[in-house]
Amino acid sequence: MTVTYTAKVADARFCGFSKLLFAWKGSIYKVLYKEILGFFTVYTAISITYRLFLLEDQKRYFEKLAIYCNHYASLIPMSFVLGFYVTLVVNRWWSQYTCIPLPDRLMCALSGGLQGGDPRGRLLRRTMMRYASLSSLLILRSVSTAVFKRFPTMDHVVEAGFMTREERKKFEGLQSPYNKYWIPCVWFTNLAASARFEGRIRDDITLKLLLEELNVFRGNCSMLFHYDMVSVPLVYTQVVTLAVYGFFLVCLVGRQFLDPAQGYPGHELDLYIPIFTLLQFFFYAGWLKVAEQLINPFGEDDDDFETNWLIDRNFQVSMMAVDEMYGDLPALQRDRYWDDCNPRPPYTAATRSVPRKPSFQGSTFDMVLERMSAWLFRSNRAGSPALDLAPRLITAAFTVFWLCGKPWTRGGGGSHSHPPPCCPAPAAPPAAPPPDCAARRSAAGPAWRRGDAHAHAHARTHTHTHTHTHTHTHTHSCHTPLAGQHAAHGRAHTVVSGSEKSCTPTQ
Repeated sequence: MTVTYTAKVADARFCGFSKLLFAWKGSIYKVLYKEILGFFTVYTAISITYRLFLLEDQKRYFEKLAIYCNHYASLIPMSFVLGFYVTLVVNRWWSQYTCIPLPDRLMCALSGGLQGGDPRGRLLRRTMMRYASLSSLLILRSVSTAVFKRFPTMDHVVEAGFMTREERKKFEGLQSPYNKYWIPCVWFTNLAASARFEGRIRDDITLKLLLEELNVFRGNCSMLFHYDMVSVPLVYTQVVTLAVYGFFLVCLVGRQFLDPAQGYPGHELDLYIPIFTLLQFFFYAGWLKVAEQLINPFGEDDDDFETNWLIDRNFQVSMMAVDEMYGDLPALQRDRYWDDCNPRPPYTAATRSVPRKPSFQGSTFDMVLERMSAWLFRSNRAGSPALDLAPRLITAAFTVFWLCGKPWTRGGGGSHSHPPPCCPAPAAPPAAPPPDCAARRSAAGPAWRRGDAHAHAHARTHTHTHTHTHTHTHTHSCHTPLAGQHAAHGRAHTVVSGSEKSCTPTQ
């Protein structure tokens, strides 16, 4: 019963949807024409009464009432109420379709998992698949009026071949006040356990896969049952219905054309037929009719689900898959492109003119960077010092700014004062170059090697002066324990990339 027009809108053309406006089956005209005729009939009757049968003072009173109704009718939020309601109904409609139980996954798992081409294996596969189809039939019979009309009693189910008479006795012998659509699924699981015991199902993993697919199938049946039991809240449906019909009841009076001689604002014309009011009724009432058709898609409307067709299709393909097609394979042959590493299926003459685009590689595949941007990217990966120059200069600037603001000691008097901003301290007179560390160790003699505690406590005294430009000046003091005096000398080292050279003694 579903109206399919997908092929008509396969390509976007000029006025592509216009051809759909002339369809009758499933159209808005078929659903709404009675309401439009009723609305226009009542509107015309009120208009004739106003023009021909009312007295002058009655006309004046009616005109004031019409202006009042027209003013306050616009306060009803029609678009807001209808928009949310129809969105809810459409989402629910599609979710119900996705919950219809389909046997395709289950029949493939059963055909590959339950082995045996003998009559016993064939009987097991057909019976288990028939139980699954019976479960879906029982739930669809419970929610769909079209299916119930086809199978009104259990006798019709037995006559259709979904259930044997012995199975019907077992089914009716199980006393339960609830819907018993799940009983065939339990029969399925018992047969699967028997097949595993007989060794027709090779291992527990295959049995687990088979039962998981059955649970998915049974879960879809359960969801259909719950969708049928739990409807859209009645108060929501009532609010939307009252809003729509109340709005147009008010419009029957408020949208009347009044006497232009009275000079009412907005009533300069007397057109007799309310064209835009009829269009508004068509849109809003049609919107409500959409929700009315989709709120229960298991009826017999033009756009309801083809439940009887689904029952026929599912039963036929499931039986074919587990019986006729079991073990029936075509002979293995090499395909046409056996020796072709890049197969290209041919095109017909109708598709020869279709432009064939190259394979999509990603949205950034054809992006071209500027030369400078590409050079910076390569320099960063190569570890070029040029990229480190900017952060070094910034760090050096902050360091100089910080050092210029620090207190400094002038001479040995202990008085502290700040030098002028960013001015270096007075330069000290050049000192004589210190002797080499090796010479000092030679002059120290055995005292250096004895490991005197006092000497080792002062063996490494480093004064680090950092300029924070990643070029460090280290002042190392080489001490000797001669006569308790420590001769110090400074040696400057340049540190590159975090490495430094020190003048530390080796023990």
